[in-house]
Amino acid sequence: MNTLLTKECHTEGIHMDGKPKIISVSKGRQITLPIQYYRELGIHNEVECFLRGDEIVIRPVRRGDDFSEEILKDLIQQGYSGDELLAEFQRLRSGIRPAVKRMLDEAHQVAQGLYSNSSPEEQVADLFRDDKGKQEA
Repeated sequence: MNTLLTKECHTEGIHMDGKPKIISVSKGRQITLPIQYYRELGIHNEVECFLRGDEIVIRPVRRGDDFSEEILKDLIQQGYSGDELLAEFQRLRSGIRPAVKRMLDEAHQVAQGLYSNSSPEEQVADLFRDDKGKQEA
């Protein structure tokens, strides 16, 4: 949390208006986060939850699941820069979702015993082949 709405800070944590928030727990074990906490932390669709001693810690999920950083590092090592770097990055990043979908589809087929007798190397190559049959970099 970078900015505070108030300056008051307590040893047990930061309280947005200077006092702890009491939150009701429904019969279905659900809670509603105070809006100022939700906004301050930039919470979107998910939070992660874990125990720390006798506390429940809830914090925003920060996902780096699109491999952007890894793709950029690899492209820079290959000598890409400027507009060429951007174009190649966009091309490769757009291929991630289809490749993951193909991997999931094939995993489902393997689980059902339907996969062909091709080698593991051929199976991996097939996963990263684009729709035109061309191997993606």
